[in-house]
Amino acid sequence: MIISTLAFACMNVTVKYLVAINAHEIVFFRSISSLFFTFGFLIKNKIPIIGNNNKILILRGLVGVTSMTFFFMSIKYLPVGTAVSLRYIAPIFATFFAIIFLKEKVKPLQWLFFIMAFSGVLILKGFDTNVSSYGLFLVLVASVFSGFVYIIICKIGKSEHPVVVVNYFMVIATITGGILSIGNWVTPKGIEWVLLFSLGVFGYFGQVYMTKAFQTASTNQVAPLKYIEVIFTLLIGLFWVGEVYTFWSLLGIALIIGGLILNVLYKGTSK
Repeated sequence: MIISTLAFACMNVTVKYLVAINAHEIVFFRSISSLFFTFGFLIKNKIPIIGNNNKILILRGLVGVTSMTFFFMSIKYLPVGTAVSLRYIAPIFATFFAIIFLKEKVKPLQWLFFIMAFSGVLILKGFDTNVSSYGLFLVLVASVFSGFVYIIICKIGKSEHPVVVVNYFMVIATITGGILSIGNWVTPKGIEWVLLFSLGVFGYFGQVYMTKAFQTASTNQVAPLKYIEVIFTLLIGLFWVGEVYTFWSLLGIALIIGGLILNVLYKGTSK
């Protein structure tokens, strides 16, 4: 999980570094470079690429690319560590969707943890002058769609191979990102080519090692470790792109991540 979070952190900060490239083009490069790995894996292991549940797989891809696009857009307007922290409130939205669509029950103490996380959002918006309202709006939209992705994946269950699901996502993201970037395409220069294609490599290995982590240990042990991504992103952002975090931004981030980790631990111990 530590390898996974480091890979995702590198991807996040690379997106922040590529300020001259629009979000749709970044989605295109991030996705098309991952297809090399996903198609290669499916062909090598003779796994049917088309899958069994085409409609829900396409829906997962469309919802996923919407979340990814809004998140990459938000990084242009927010410190990258803040954007990653705010994106992580997606499980809260997923909980709301689960109550509505899956009829799941939420225990009272979980609501307290969710309030704690949302108080971090309010502190970031109310006290941190580095947080743009537009950037906050973008990342919250990304979180809502990311929460919806969790519900769709739950519906898919074990009926599809995980790489088939990811492959659909990457194919749809490549097509969508490519089409939407036609009107404002920016031709990368020099090192930008390497950085753009590295996004897919970071994203793929982040997914692979996260999957391996959940397969190796219990969810209760592994899930809290995924929030290390925020720490890695903060540190890389500080040293690579020179970002500055105020006391209020760090407090808000701590409340968000703390509330979510407590929720994960509580869910694991109360089963």
